[in-house]
This record gives sequence, C-alpha cells and structure tokens, in this order.
Amino acid sequence: MNPTDLRKKSIDDLSNELVELRKAQFTARIQITTQQSNKNDQLSKLQKDIARVKTIIAEKVSQK
Repeated sequence: MNPTDLRKKSIDDLSNELVELRKAQFTARIQITTQQSNKNDQLSKLQKDIARVKTIIAEKVSQK
C-alpha cells in the first residue's frame, strides 16, 4: 500500500479502506489461531497498513 496513492483518496474512501483492512486483520487472526494459516507476517503487514491509513486520515482531518 503506497502512501501517495492513499493521500489521493477522500476521507470516506479511506474510512472504507480502514474497515476492509480491519476485516482482513480479523480474518487473519482467526486463521492463525485455528492453525488454518501459518502466515504470521501477513498480520504485521495488515497492522502497518492500518496505521498508514489512520495516519493519513488524521492528516486530512487536521488540514480542514
């Protein structure tokens, strides 16, 4: 996920992106817990993407 692409999106689009990332994070946690998946690195990537989106939302809100 590229921060420059995220900055081009509106706050509504970023909020939707955040919801989708949190759903993916939940799914990944469940799969790791039930040992259906062993991709532990996927969880950390999702956490970083969520942090990026939240940071850009905060930047856009503070600019208004």
